[in-house]
Amino acid sequence: MILLGNILWFLLGGLVMGLAWWLVGLLAFISIIGIPWGRACFVMGSFAFFPFGKDVVRRDMLTGQSDIGTGTLGTVGNIIWLIFAGFWLALGHLASAALCAVTIIGLPFAWQHVKLAGLALWPIGRSVVSADLAAALRQEHALAEDRRRRGQGGKF
Repeated sequence: MILLGNILWFLLGGLVMGLAWWLVGLLAFISIIGIPWGRACFVMGSFAFFPFGKDVVRRDMLTGQSDIGTGTLGTVGNIIWLIFAGFWLALGHLASAALCAVTIIGLPFAWQHVKLAGLALWPIGRSVVSADLAAALRQEHALAEDRRRRGQGGKF
């Protein structure tokens, strides 16, 4: 089912939006200082081509520790990204979502575009992983947060 969803997705909007991510990535690489954003664009563009069966998680949830992309510099980078490219990519995903939502069959694709629009606004410090791993990480994070709130400590 994931394969069928990815094939339909690719043909009905994933190709266009994945190429949009890659175009922004190329523009970022040309500027030299935009290389970190460009790298993220290529990762997220590949995800935009075939998103079913994968999900995006915060990198600190994946590794268990903060890094440059999940800390203060990552936040600054995301704000710069939002101003110069994120807004436009998100707008493209939202327009694609509106087109997909015209039919009932297109609703899962529309929802995927909405999720990608959110990612387009704030991609730095995120990693693409399998959907199963993402669910396990979120559950582990929720349990650790519950233990922390109860005063028992926790991994996160």
